[in-house]
Amino acid sequence: MSHTASSTLSVQLLGTLRVWSHDEEILIGPPKQRALLALLAIRLGVVVRREQIVDALWGPEPPATAANGVHTYVAGLRRALDPVRAGRGSGEVLVTRSDGYELRLPVEAVDAALFVRQREEARRMAAAGRPEAAFERLGAALGLWHGEALAGVPGPFAAMERVRLREMRFAAVEEWIGGMIAAGGSEEAVVVLNEAIVQEPLREKLRYLLMLALSRCGRQAHALQAYSETRTYLDEELGIEPGVELRNLHARILAGTVEGSRPPRSPQRETVPAQAERRSTAPTAAAYLPSHLPSRANVFVGRSAELRKVREMLTRESPERGRATPILAIDGAPGVGKSALALELAHESLDRFPDGHLYADLGGTSDHPLSAFDVLAQLLRNLGIQRASLPTDLDGRVMLYRSLLHGKKMLVVLDNALGADQLRPLIPQGSACLIVTSRQPQRGLVVRYGAHRIGLKPLDRETATALLLALTGAEQGTDRRSAVSRLAELCGGLPLAIRITAGRLLGDPYASPERLAALYEDPLTRLELLAVEGDDDMSIRSVITVSYRHLSEETARLFRMLCRTGLEEVGPMSPVQLMGITPTAAASHLESLTDHGLLEQTGPEEYRLNDLVRIYGAGLAEVRPQAIPLHTPRKLAITQDPDGRRIGGRVS
Repeated sequence: MSHTASSTLSVQLLGTLRVWSHDEEILIGPPKQRALLALLAIRLGVVVRREQIVDALWGPEPPATAANGVHTYVAGLRRALDPVRAGRGSGEVLVTRSDGYELRLPVEAVDAALFVRQREEARRMAAAGRPEAAFERLGAALGLWHGEALAGVPGPFAAMERVRLREMRFAAVEEWIGGMIAAGGSEEAVVVLNEAIVQEPLREKLRYLLMLALSRCGRQAHALQAYSETRTYLDEELGIEPGVELRNLHARILAGTVEGSRPPRSPQRETVPAQAERRSTAPTAAAYLPSHLPSRANVFVGRSAELRKVREMLTRESPERGRATPILAIDGAPGVGKSALALELAHESLDRFPDGHLYADLGGTSDHPLSAFDVLAQLLRNLGIQRASLPTDLDGRVMLYRSLLHGKKMLVVLDNALGADQLRPLIPQGSACLIVTSRQPQRGLVVRYGAHRIGLKPLDRETATALLLALTGAEQGTDRRSAVSRLAELCGGLPLAIRITAGRLLGDPYASPERLAALYEDPLTRLELLAVEGDDDMSIRSVITVSYRHLSEETARLFRMLCRTGLEEVGPMSPVQLMGITPTAAASHLESLTDHGLLEQTGPEEYRLNDLVRIYGAGLAEVRPQAIPLHTPRKLAITQDPDGRRIGGRVS
């Protein structure tokens, strides 16, 4: 067999049909030619007769030209797969036999063949009393899938193979999840099972495993509810009752006799050597520790209560205690320091997660937030998956991502999230930990996954002053603390505004806290100066604009009216009086403004407008929020203090 041909080729059938030679993808040609390659690859090492090819490509009523078509497609495949072969010979990859053709490739070169072999190996390992090895081998086999098998390949044979391979895939999924439950991963299994049932709602084995996992988690009520939903679904769709296994499990749950409630995890599964061995044996991921966190802020002041709360949560929900994935959801107003707190927490906790640290900016405040599909591509690439091996469907990426993270002590930081639909496929499992930041409260994470929510407020005056002093140097504030404190207050307690202010003080040798505070007293000048030239992420106006643009037209109108009243405190009747709307509608608008970080709730039916937000809203023209550009043109900023001395400014 030619080393330059067959040993360098690889064929992907478990997804869109694709072929590579080394790392370069090969174009296979027209649909029928692709269907022929799929047939030969599925029957790897077996001679496929010409009449079988005709039946597979055209069905029982082939055209008169079918035989000639087979010759044409075989010749086209040879040119694609073995372009350096001599003359018109048979070639060494696609071999001609007396009555047909044979594709000669190693089993490892065809993902469908490798999947079958690895699944058989996993079954032999399980039968030999090696459940952990079987679990790992099944995970590797499932990691080969990139979407629906033979996607886009025409012909009756491809249609039948898709059904057969899908059945094998979900049978392997059931075996893999069974291994997960047996190893003590029932809570992780619940998440995987819920998604698998959406794809295959009629598979009773999946529903059996879901009931078993819920029961072993101590969630008997949810397990019984799952049985009730299964019974209703089967009756409505097929008019049948659940099978014997489901009914027996239901009876055992009612009797409280389900074995292994919250079984302890095997200690060696949580040690670093065992995890290192898993990484080295997984064929889909590189054997290295991912570490992709951005740097933390060089100066971090305050948030002691929040830091203490998270430390307690991580200790209480450590993987050794058998808890589900700890999730921390941080939300708050624009510029309040969500990302800074998340990265401070992440860097402080690195030692807790020896298997690696992942980070992704989801772009939730941009015009084009990333989809979960695209974020998973980034995370999987960071986990060592080659671009050509990425699954081409969302379900495949989710399954591979969770398989790679299963049993690993990893930290995942998802910054700047948009909403639940974007986040749900990105939630890891088991001993991994997730930190999410978002402007809007992620209540779905709290309800569905028991996430711990931290709603950040602006810094109080004392902490804001301490941050500004720390950023500018202690010597700046020893004899000027009053001016520094006033500057911090004029920044509305927003860390972003304080950092921009510190940059102005450090970047201009003639600037002083007194002079800058005098300029900030003018509201419009203050908003103009709280920006960094050329960086819209470091502009108070820009970050508030992002939230404003997401408001409905009526909520935006209320926001402008509230800002123009000059009031700092807002009550539930304020919208009623300003707009003549019902109290119910008023409550809805106030909730929306709070969720977008433009109002701060200070008590039951009590709200507060941040000074900088109020200045921004008061200066808006009467236009719809969608018409407000992210990068608004600005006039010449004031560049002199009241005594006429220059302290800096800019034109934009």
